[in-house]
Amino acid sequence: VQLRESGGGSVQIGGSLNPTCIASGYTYYRYSMGWFRQVEGKQREPVALIDRDGTVLYADSVKGRFTVSLDKPNDALYLQMNRLKPEDSAMYYCGARGGLVLSRINDGPPFGSWGQGTQVTVSS
Repeated sequence: VQLRESGGGSVQIGGSLNPTCIASGYTYYRYSMGWFRQVEGKQREPVALIDRDGTVLYADSVKGRFTVSLDKPNDALYLQMNRLKPEDSAMYYCGARGGLVLSRINDGPPFGSWGQGTQVTVSS
């Protein structure tokens, strides 16, 4: 599986961004996909997950502001980020794994495929 993110950037508080992840490789190994973020010195954390059956999960910190979507024919994963806050600033990564999205965002096998990341910076 290969993943490539784009569409990060710098915005002011309250702004919007819509990063994209283009995927390739066997669908079996990317049945679930998601967006994760990492700040230097901290662990990578899940932001939003989606599987090919349509199950979606969000981190509490982004519920109501972010929307994840999967364009299966074009193998593209999107993250619509609205009402951005400074604490959303991070490197955002696209991840993929086999299997379904489960009940909680940290449940299930680890994501084994990653993109190179795209930086999101929110400033006042």
